[in-house]
Amino acid sequence: MSIDSVVARTPPSRLREARRLLLDTGEVAEGLIHASLLRSWERSRQFGLAPAGRAPGAPHASAAQLARALDHQRELVAHARPVMEFLFGQTRDADSMVILADAQGMLLQALGDTSFMERAQRVALRPGAHWNEQWRGTNAIGTALADGAPVVVHAGEHYLARNGFLTCTAAPITDPGGRVLGVLDLSGDHRGYNRHTLALVGTAARMIEHRLFDTRHAASLRLRLHAQPEGLGTVTEGLLALSDEGWLVGANATALSMLGLSWAAIGGCTVERLLQLDMPTLCAWSRQSTHAPRAVRRHDGSVLWARMEVGRGVLTTHHGAALVKPACVAPDDALARLDTGDAAMRAAIDRARRVLGKPIALLLQGESGVGKEMFVRAFHASGACRDAPFVAVNCAALPESLIESELFGYRPGAFTGAGREGAPGRIREAHGGTLFLDEIGDMPLPMQARLLRVLQDRQVVPLGGGKPVAVEFRLVCATHRNLRAEIDHGRFREDLYYRLNGLTLQLPPLRERQDKLQLIACMLREMVTDRELQLSPDLSRAVLHYRWPGNLRQLNNALQTACALLDETDVQIEWAHLPDDLAHDLRGAAPVRDGVDDERDLRAQSSRTVRQTVQSCAGNVSQAARLLGISRNTLYRKLRESPPR
Repeated sequence: MSIDSVVARTPPSRLREARRLLLDTGEVAEGLIHASLLRSWERSRQFGLAPAGRAPGAPHASAAQLARALDHQRELVAHARPVMEFLFGQTRDADSMVILADAQGMLLQALGDTSFMERAQRVALRPGAHWNEQWRGTNAIGTALADGAPVVVHAGEHYLARNGFLTCTAAPITDPGGRVLGVLDLSGDHRGYNRHTLALVGTAARMIEHRLFDTRHAASLRLRLHAQPEGLGTVTEGLLALSDEGWLVGANATALSMLGLSWAAIGGCTVERLLQLDMPTLCAWSRQSTHAPRAVRRHDGSVLWARMEVGRGVLTTHHGAALVKPACVAPDDALARLDTGDAAMRAAIDRARRVLGKPIALLLQGESGVGKEMFVRAFHASGACRDAPFVAVNCAALPESLIESELFGYRPGAFTGAGREGAPGRIREAHGGTLFLDEIGDMPLPMQARLLRVLQDRQVVPLGGGKPVAVEFRLVCATHRNLRAEIDHGRFREDLYYRLNGLTLQLPPLRERQDKLQLIACMLREMVTDRELQLSPDLSRAVLHYRWPGNLRQLNNALQTACALLDETDVQIEWAHLPDDLAHDLRGAAPVRDGVDDERDLRAQSSRTVRQTVQSCAGNVSQAARLLGISRNTLYRKLRESPPR
């Protein structure tokens, strides 16, 4: 829905007729309402939403999930909050609220008039709720994300009739690399609709983008562009960031529009292709103290006014020319490819990346099937030792009689049945690379003692004796067990635990992840490369409600089976493509209720998260409070309200 399409509202009589047809026939004739609104309604219908019903099974983040999302989006939140307060100051006492949502449509923060926010709670217009079109139909936040453009959705234009009391205006927030980070929204009572709100919200979103640009490219050479010199320094200016070699590494949409470019130009063209300008000229400008606007020409000969800013990372070459350090580029490695949008998973990836290349052991915890080995392989592939050996040993799959020889190796004739050549053992095979001990909690106690000695001495003695052999490897362990509890029961050595526990990461179970559909899309792209596959809308909803006891392993197997049952021309996975037992379980999955009715479920989920976090922190309340993003007093209160079961 473009800006032009929402300046002139659909006449109420035609809108009522369109809704009547939608309710009676499920379809609306073209020309009755604007084409962009019709497309959004059609998307909503394909998602299986009933215009007169509730939002079926719309997910809602727990307090812990919301805290993790806020922590992950702390840069966006930090820059958006002052602008949200400014925007609220312009609309105070107008029965409205200002909302910040992430790129998946989850509401992160809100502030507004108390009376209206209480009304908005009834339709789950509050932090933690998801407002993409799949769950709420046509609405400003979800439709702005779907169309990638600012939008007004007023009163009966909302697909769900229960949201018809709202008038909502939203604009996407895009980072300097062209990635949509979230949405800024102003929602209020439909009787307070003002046609100027779209410009106000769009301007506020550009203010946030300007703040993000200046932060991301503080060390870069920056060009500010405008058709008039007086426009420089305002929210209407274009912004370009250049590397030390003159490559375009960041921009805003205004600058790209001025130059007739798309976001794909970032990283793919130099300043010479953008303007009649070159790096020697910019270097000469940088040595001059004046900040007066300068006239620059586009390649069609037209003039723009520019002001250049040299970042704090300026270097000087042997030619004496001022250059700028390259801007930071988000890593594109195996760990990054595991990030499909879930805040908890993203936090684990970010923390793991911080210890890449450092001699810190990694301990992964999580239920069976959550993808611990996949995570470790990505961790190995993202480090400097990616070309070195990666050795994985499942401690639970090896018989106790074989685990010692498997790990430590053996000399020829060390025991009955030993090979003539002996064997180096898995630990020696991992020399220079990564040793992954899966299900370390199942390792027998005698082997734990030997492993501890290897970790202390960095030497391994093969079974049957001989000279110690020096080894150097990166150790990563994983378990579905609670090792602290295993220590208390005498089944795991405490001294070994502290050797393994350099950095502990808890991988979320699939049922708690907020990125299930994105994850499924990635899996399907890997399984079937000749066409784009997707789940049918009703199957998508069932998949989101199901608890997935087998986690990623179960999901992957189900998708493999479904792909095998597809015809060559099929592009949508239906119920018939699923294994019978899974289809039966999915049909019986109870949807998560929305609105006021889901408070009991949310409290239960929040209580489980609190208890699990405290347990994973070995009872350290301060550490658990930091992970949950709440104060210690709040955590103590939640623990009193949710006694262990």
